[in-house]
Order: sequence, then structure tokens, then C-alpha cells
Amino acid sequence: MANASALQINDDLTYKNLDDDGREKRTGTWITASAHIITAVIGSGVLSLAWAIAQLGWIAGPSILMIFSFITYFTSTLLADAYRAPDPVSGKRNYTYMDVVQASLGGHKVQLCGIAQYVNLVGITIGYTITSSISIVAIKKSNCYHFKGHDAPCNPSNYPYMVMFALTQIVLCQIPNFHKLSWLSMLAAVMSFAYSFIGLGLSIDKAMGSEAKTYLTGIPVGPKFSAMDKMWKILQAIGDMAFSYAFSTVLIEIQDTLKSYPPENKMMKRASLVGVTTTTLFYMLCGCLGYAAFGNDAPGNFLTGFGFYEPFWLIDFANVCIAVHLIGAYQVFCQPIFGFVETKCSDKWPESSFIHVERPVKLPLLPEFEINLFRLVWRTIYVMITALIAMIFPFFNSFLGLIGAAAFYPLTVYFPIAMYISRAGISKYSFKWMWLKTIDWTCLVISLAAAIGSIQGLVSDLRDYHPFKE
Repeated sequence: MANASALQINDDLTYKNLDDDGREKRTGTWITASAHIITAVIGSGVLSLAWAIAQLGWIAGPSILMIFSFITYFTSTLLADAYRAPDPVSGKRNYTYMDVVQASLGGHKVQLCGIAQYVNLVGITIGYTITSSISIVAIKKSNCYHFKGHDAPCNPSNYPYMVMFALTQIVLCQIPNFHKLSWLSMLAAVMSFAYSFIGLGLSIDKAMGSEAKTYLTGIPVGPKFSAMDKMWKILQAIGDMAFSYAFSTVLIEIQDTLKSYPPENKMMKRASLVGVTTTTLFYMLCGCLGYAAFGNDAPGNFLTGFGFYEPFWLIDFANVCIAVHLIGAYQVFCQPIFGFVETKCSDKWPESSFIHVERPVKLPLLPEFEINLFRLVWRTIYVMITALIAMIFPFFNSFLGLIGAAAFYPLTVYFPIAMYISRAGISKYSFKWMWLKTIDWTCLVISLAAAIGSIQGLVSDLRDYHPFKE
């Protein structure tokens, strides 16, 4: 009798620790989801916005930024309702973006979604490796300029710092899944606020005494800047703005961390509103004040392009914050890749001890923890490959623009709208269908144009570049 009671208690405890799908109980809230979004969104994108607005000018720059924010929030609400199917509150959970597309659309679109999502996620992790190394190098440059003068030849190599970043990620990548990342996202979100505020404060200070020239239509065409150059830069700037709102790729994975009540879709919509509103406010302030401070000479990265030299210690601190933030952001974007590969391998080789067994490890001065050999090997190889690609193509603005253009249309616009039309049974050529499709087609044209501009920028950068040589 006592044994039966003990078994009943164990069963009750087990049930309490599991969710409705039999998985470990989720504990996330709209606050942790907002932190994940801010970690994903306020990243290296904010650093290029002063340059982007310099290309577009006072009218088109802020307008395009606001348009991207409205579209991103609108489609994120559509995507949040697709997490459970067929009912957004009580339906079956879908754990990844591909699962959501499978439940709502099916067919070949699932494969197209997978290609778009995972290529984009890989691109973002490469971009963050580039940006973090630029920020660490900026610390050495800042100190060099302070002690040797602004005209000193201060050009340390990025490559050692890409290796340092990769080594840090190899360790952090052993965190098993998204559910264990809340602390890192919270820290990264604080860092993103810190360097955004520093950039904002420095821009205000510089703008107050600045005589920099600004124009309603951006940098004017002249002897050294042709109409063709301006067109390419405008397209690249639009791609950079699209990149600055890239979080739809991980929205479903973030939503899968939320506890069941209140309903996940309601919490995710609230988190999306908080995340997009917060980031848009920072983007507008940093972009516009950065342009006011530097005018047509706005650097591609306003905290590492050395428009700001003093106080050097504050520049150093801001770049430390960027590096710490990108360490967390890298994890937010690579976890879906890890989850996808590991689930596929687990299903294909269910008996493999290499894939499934967790081995206890005890190191001096540290508590015992478990290591999975497959996770250790595969994730280490992934980080090494992304670091190698970053070393070969270390171009900040062009790379961000290309990633943004490639990801924005399919993942932020096309799939959320297509799934909503399918789930809601909206009739073809009805009024609602027409305005949804208008948004869809307009964003397609913008993304294609931005991709072309960014590819041209990369081709131009590669003409005089030799990998692994300073």
C-alpha cells in the first residue's frame, strides 16, 4: 500500500514537471520572450543605421525604418497564432518554423522554408562573428588613438579576435537548448541597451556642436559620388534596415519557451509589441542622431568607425557591451540550427550511444555536469566553419545588407501571410486577400532590390581584398 502511494506521488510530480505535450514544463513569460527578441533584434543592425539614414536622407530613412517596424510587428502577430494548430490556443504545438509551415501549408513550401530559415540563421551567426571581432579591435584602436594621436597607424588584425569569439561559442554551445538560455538573453539585452544608450549619448553630444551637412534626400550626387553609386548605396541601406528587424527566424522557437497559461500566442504578441516598439525607438534615435552628428560622413558602424574618439574609456566599454551582447545573440540564432540537426540525427539513429548518451564530467572547482559527445563534436565543427567563413569575408555593411534582404521577405513576410490566408480561408481576390498580397509583393520587390545592392557592395569589397592578409 505504501509502495502504491509512493508511486502515485512520483507520477504526480512527474506530471507536474511535464507540459501537455509530454516535454519538460516550459516556464518562459512575456518578459523572457521580450528579452530574447531584444537580444535578437538590437544587435549589429543598430550600429549601421546612421550610415543607412545618411544614404537615404531625412525623409526616406526614418519612413522606411517605420515601415519595416510596422510590417515586422504585424506579421509576427500572424506567426504567433500559427504556433498551435489548428486552434491557436488549444491546438497541437509546433516546435519550429518548419513545423508551423508543415501544419498550415505543407508540400514543397516546407523545404523552401527550411532552406530560407537555416541559410539565414547561418548567415547571421557569421555576421555576428564579424561584428564582434570589429568591436574588440575597436577597443585596441581607441586606446591606440588616445595615446598616439588620431593620425596614428592603428590597424590591429581582426583574425585573433574571431578565433577568441569562436572559442567562447564552442563552450556556450554546450548549453542543451533554448529553454536554458534565458539568463544569457537577459544579460545580452542589458548589454544592448547599454551600448545603444552610449551611442545615443555620444551622438547627442556631438550633434549639439556639429557642423556636419545633412540633406533631406541623403548624400548628394557629385563629382566623387555618381548617381549609380547613390543607387547602390540606397539599396544596400535598405538591406541593412531589413537586417535590423531579423527575428522572425527564431520567433517560433522563442514562443516554444513560454508557459501554457496565459495562452502562448497572447504572450508572444505582447512580447513582440514590447520588442519591436523598444527596438524601433532606439533605432530612430540612434540612426537620426547619428546622422545629425556625422552628416554625410556617418561611418558604417558608428561605435567602431571612429567618428567618436573620446572619452576613449566609454568607447571601450560600449564595444565590450557589443561583444558580450553578440555572444548571447549568436546563441539565440544558432540554437534552432542545433535543434534541427540533432533531432534529425536522433530520429535516424535511435540506438546510437554517441548521439543519445549524456556522460557525467567533473572538473576541479566546478559542479558535475553532463556532456553529449555528438553535441560536443558537431556544434564545435559548426562554430569553426562559421568563424572560417567570417575570416574569408569580413565585410560589415554589405554582409548585413545581404542577410537582411535574403531573410526579410520569405520569413518575415511571405510565410506568415500565406499561412494566415490558408488558416483563415480568405477567398482569392477578396479585399483582404488583395491588401495582404499587396504587402507581400511590395516587400518582395524591396528585398530583391536590396539583395542586388548588397551583392554589388560585396563584389566591390572583394576586388581589392586578399583573405588572411591585412
